[in-house]
Amino acid sequence: MFKRLALPVLLALGFAPSAFASGGSYVFDGGTQTEQAQVRSALEASSFDWGLVPGPVTIHIRRDSFSHTAPGTIWLDAGLLDSGRFAWGVVQHEYAHQVDFALLTDPMRSQLHQLLHGKAWWGGEGHSELDCERFADALAWAYWPSPDNVMRPQSANDEGAQVAPATFRAALAGLLRFSPPRVAAAYKGHPHRRKG
Repeated sequence: MFKRLALPVLLALGFAPSAFASGGSYVFDGGTQTEQAQVRSALEASSFDWGLVPGPVTIHIRRDSFSHTAPGTIWLDAGLLDSGRFAWGVVQHEYAHQVDFALLTDPMRSQLHQLLHGKAWWGGEGHSELDCERFADALAWAYWPSPDNVMRPQSANDEGAQVAPATFRAALAGLLRFSPPRVAAAYKGHPHRRKG
């Protein structure tokens, strides 16, 4: 039985649309070519090396779905991706959870907690009080400081606003043992904001 299934599975993985290098290692399940291109563009806009995350990560694109993630898997709403650049911060936020799942250890999370000041890393606390959410927002904002990034903190109380982008990049680089990229200074302006 296994031998009969092995060849079709390997062929399917070999021909599945994917991306590698700094844009990450992922395969798509669903979505139009335009929606898939939005995901690629979102990850390429960031200066973070998504290729550090072991892959492939499966990215499911479904209409009328809420964006969320689990280890090795991301679900994105097709309607959100249809909005273009507005979706890019959300794509980066969800992929940032993959960084957490795959690369961070509990001691690393404890060190990041000192910067993020949430009530817990995981758990039943409010969404904005969880360090895992603050981490994902901070990573998305610190590595793509664009006025188009919906993860841009609007106040000191927003997720990801607990630490300056340069400080976050330096801390993450130290934990993951890579050199932080040079990132353009944050833009001024009033971007759209999506939380949830």
